[in-house]
Amino acid sequence: MLSEFPKEIVEELRAKNPHFDAIVTKHSELKKRVKEVEEGREHLDDTELEKLKLEKLKLKDEAYTIITKYMKEKEGN
Repeated sequence: MLSEFPKEIVEELRAKNPHFDAIVTKHSELKKRVKEVEEGREHLDDTELEKLKLEKLKLKDEAYTIITKYMKEKEGN
């Protein structure tokens, strides 16, 4: 999910920030579930699938906000 950021930074932030870690974990779970639905191993109607995708996107946006703020703060030190 955060492949454009240095892995060390993501891991450091996951270790320091339980909320960020929870976001990344939940995003990963949703990504797996969406894939299961899209590949036909799990069934959801289109509305439910869209809800999952929107939730996944919101988590990604939140994670990006946290990590970019963290990186800016780190640069300032």
